[in-house]
Amino acid sequence: MDLLVGIDLGTGSSKGVLVRPDGVVLAEHQVSHEISLPRPGWAEVDPVGVWWAEVCAISRALVADAPTGSRIAGMCVSGVGPCLVLCDDELRPVRPAILYGIDTRAAAEIAKLTDLFGAAEILRHAGKSLSSQAVGPKIEWVRNAEPEVFARARRWYGSNSFVVAKLTGEYIQDHHTASQCDPLYSIRDFDWHRAWAERVLGGLPLPRLVWPAEVVGTVTAAAAEQTGVPAGTPVVAGTVDAYAEAFSVGVREPGDLMLMYGSTMFLVQVLETFHTHPGLWTTTGVERGTFALAAGTSTAGSLTQWLQKLTGGAPFDQLMAEAAAVPPGSEGLVVLPYLAGERTPVFDPDARGVVAGLTLRHGRGHLFRASYEGIAFGVRQILELFDDADSPVTRAVAVGGGLRSPVWTQALSDITGLTQLLPEQAVGASYGDALLAAIGVGLVAPETDWARIAREVPPDPAHRERYGDLYRTWLQLYPATRDQVHRLAEFG
Repeated sequence: MDLLVGIDLGTGSSKGVLVRPDGVVLAEHQVSHEISLPRPGWAEVDPVGVWWAEVCAISRALVADAPTGSRIAGMCVSGVGPCLVLCDDELRPVRPAILYGIDTRAAAEIAKLTDLFGAAEILRHAGKSLSSQAVGPKIEWVRNAEPEVFARARRWYGSNSFVVAKLTGEYIQDHHTASQCDPLYSIRDFDWHRAWAERVLGGLPLPRLVWPAEVVGTVTAAAAEQTGVPAGTPVVAGTVDAYAEAFSVGVREPGDLMLMYGSTMFLVQVLETFHTHPGLWTTTGVERGTFALAAGTSTAGSLTQWLQKLTGGAPFDQLMAEAAAVPPGSEGLVVLPYLAGERTPVFDPDARGVVAGLTLRHGRGHLFRASYEGIAFGVRQILELFDDADSPVTRAVAVGGGLRSPVWTQALSDITGLTQLLPEQAVGASYGDALLAAIGVGLVAPETDWARIAREVPPDPAHRERYGDLYRTWLQLYPATRDQVHRLAEFG
């Protein structure tokens, strides 16, 4: 029996699955980790001690769970991104990996490169404005702030391409991840923007571009010894975790939207044609020659986890019961959930959280509900920008650990007006990786979709007017408090 291994490197954990070609999951394994926050605005990971170590541990566990007589026919790894991993000639990282948009250290480099190349030209070629999500300014930051470190670097990777290199020895970058390495890639051309890349990379070579479902190499003998995956096993390129997750739940046609409830909120919509907006991210899709529109908040589940710890660490079910007992609108309490700055569409690393309308009658349940509602208001703000695209949202699939909270999911449907589809199989990005592997090695047809919808969460029209009023207030909070919180950010 042929089996597929899919592994995803997430922000707070790594997860792997062992899957049959018909989509049946035979085994799962997960390892938790923490990211490093060494300074305000910095977010890092040890690529070897965390990512590679967890790929090895998960692979060994999954191989051990494989039925006797079965064969690992293919393997694929996705990961958080876009990230920056700089390595020497021996594939040894010269510094910790710099994470995606939650790492905001490169503000000066963003401004510098925007002035150098021009905001309009960057939007035209890269599909988005430079922000903390972009890899190019982070490379520039290392060159400026750590020149002795940069001098030791010979190649650069993302999270999944680093693991691919450890598994196969191949130096690749998948097209989707490349399309988030702004301003190094030209989305319209599906190729590197070589003039800009030469300026930013400072002599580092460009990796070979491949699509996420392409086989890029095979597991080497050295990697086989560490992972337990047999030498010679085909390895598929993989991509950024959110896009692998969208692929896993059938978000593949123009107008399809994925809402990912995680540590952050992430949205991916498949486009019919190339479309840009300065408040969003345009990228290539997972499948060859496609485009996608994306957006992401800086906090979501991380906000409620913080609140849970802050208020005594009560069990999740108790907190949800308290939040559910509070009426929609949280009795006049509104939260601006910018506790880690904000990404789309604000793009302000110095934004801060605001709680407005707080009184002595409000309790813990109000704070939890208002936090969920604040996150949902942010999603509505993003979706209003998505509406300008040529492929309006026609189908919304919700995924992620946050679906454990019925308060959150219902509030989001009520606030946005979307009916959310919840899939039967909610394994996550690793399941999409297994499907990419199955397609890449030819076990299933390219159009194969393993997703099955289990239920729907429609909006409650009784809450529409109240949430509409509160949304207008929520929209006014950020511009009304921006100058004040920027001054306060100087103290943090």
